[in-house]
Amino acid sequence: MNTNVYQHFRPEEHPFIDAVGDWLEQVESQYAPYLTNFLDPRQAYILETLIRENSELQFKFYGGYEQAERCRCLIYPEYYEPTDADFELVMIEIKYPHKFAQLSHGKILGTMMSTGVKREFFGDIISDGERWQVFLANEIANYIETQVTKIGKVTVHFEERPYTELIVPKDSWTEESATASSLRLDVVISTVYNISRQRSKQLVESGKIKVNWMPNERPDYSLDLLDIVSIRGFGRIQIQGIEGTTKKGKIRLQLGVLRK
Repeated sequence: MNTNVYQHFRPEEHPFIDAVGDWLEQVESQYAPYLTNFLDPRQAYILETLIRENSELQFKFYGGYEQAERCRCLIYPEYYEPTDADFELVMIEIKYPHKFAQLSHGKILGTMMSTGVKREFFGDIISDGERWQVFLANEIANYIETQVTKIGKVTVHFEERPYTELIVPKDSWTEESATASSLRLDVVISTVYNISRQRSKQLVESGKIKVNWMPNERPDYSLDLLDIVSIRGFGRIQIQGIEGTTKKGKIRLQLGVLRK
């Protein structure tokens, strides 16, 4: 990968950029498709940018349903015509005594990851308020199904379901516009949730924030396009657009917001 590419991205994103370079080289040399693990929206943005700028290859994202947040990407030569089956996904429904117990996104993900499987093998976890469904990479589905029998104190079992039984997720992003003095993590949280900078800084430093599913305790961390910020007790923010500055020098933002 051209080293000039690095300057457009964060230092911690450089290993991912190197991986993308290896994937592109593999497809070009073997003239055969390459399937990634699940990518978060920021990684998908980086991947799409690099392919468009450095390659003639084609690509397609798919996460099991149209609005999927986490997707696998198929990178392929021009001759290839991809199908949904190429993405090697399984949709699992979690069966549990819903009249007597409750599950949550965090508990489900934490339990699955406690099996030793990395986050990139799990797609979206969705719920309609009662039923829960999870998208998994084919290669780990059977392992997860046999390993997970309880989530917290709740007895569960996983069943593979056809996509015709996809539920309609209860949570939905609302689109909002905002202006912020900077893209600092604490500034954006303060702006969106209308809390003081001191309060948002405390949330970050106390370990209640994740950026792209990774814990982040740096209030001065600079957010970028398609980053997703999870704030325990508040909800989530996605940076969907950075649209210049106002006359007073504030940054215009288009945001997706989930409020609890």
